[in-house]
Amino acid sequence: MTDRLRPAAALLAVAGLLGLAACSAGEQLDGGPTVLASFYPLVFVSERVGGPDAQVQSLTPAGSDPHSLELSPAQVVRLGEADLVVYSSGLQAAVDDAIATQPPAEVIDAVEAARLDSAGDASPFADGDPHFWLDPTLLVPVAASVADQLAATDPENTADYAERAEELVAELEELDRSYSAELQACPDAVLITSHEAFGYLAERYGLRQEGIAGIDPEVEPSPARVREVGELVRDNDVRTLYFETLTSPQVTQQLAEELGVGTAVLDPLESPPTQGDYLTAMAANLESLTEGLTCDAS
Repeated sequence: MTDRLRPAAALLAVAGLLGLAACSAGEQLDGGPTVLASFYPLVFVSERVGGPDAQVQSLTPAGSDPHSLELSPAQVVRLGEADLVVYSSGLQAAVDDAIATQPPAEVIDAVEAARLDSAGDASPFADGDPHFWLDPTLLVPVAASVADQLAATDPENTADYAERAEELVAELEELDRSYSAELQACPDAVLITSHEAFGYLAERYGLRQEGIAGIDPEVEPSPARVREVGELVRDNDVRTLYFETLTSPQVTQQLAEELGVGTAVLDPLESPPTQGDYLTAMAANLESLTEGLTCDAS
């Protein structure tokens, strides 16, 4: 992942110059605690839990790659003025550095909330995969943390935050049950993706992810890796290669054409889906998997 950390001194200088502007921006965000979430899945959770009682904004514009986010000076200051910031450490270097330089009142790190760093050396986290939200059960502790922190900031609406968090958790657990039921006939099915963004999903539901490229989608796969994927397709009767939203499908489509197999889309949900929300996009992903994977028909 490209190192985009900004010098701390420069951020401090910007914060000092724009301090008055931050106060003005904070005054406009009345009507409840201000929450800045760093990218879409955390925006989704924050909005669902906060409801009408919190003001939730995203640091990453819709349609943008969150990995390459650069914060404007105004965003850095706004981050420091927020009542709560929800982010995932290690995913967005600019956010990590801004939080260290301009600490908000309260911070929730999804890595800590979901205990990703204690999952062991064989976990996707240990392999450098940040896409934990593709396992819906890992958003459950994040929702609980957001509810607890909003309640501490805004005690008057504690019951409402708790109720909305419980509703979201129930939906996430139902989504998990749907995945488990639909994919139970696919133990160790080979899931070939354009890059290795689906490790958490594969681990949760017993699939074997094989990326054409590695964790970083900007790194072109080597000819040797392309040949290896071709062998996997032939040896495992793979019928579908999956490409993603936000990244070019060209390599995946060209390889699929050469191998005589189909293609389909999986949304890594790094950005808001064009229709619906996290839950509907994950349901669409499940449909794409059940239609495209080679599973036991018995």
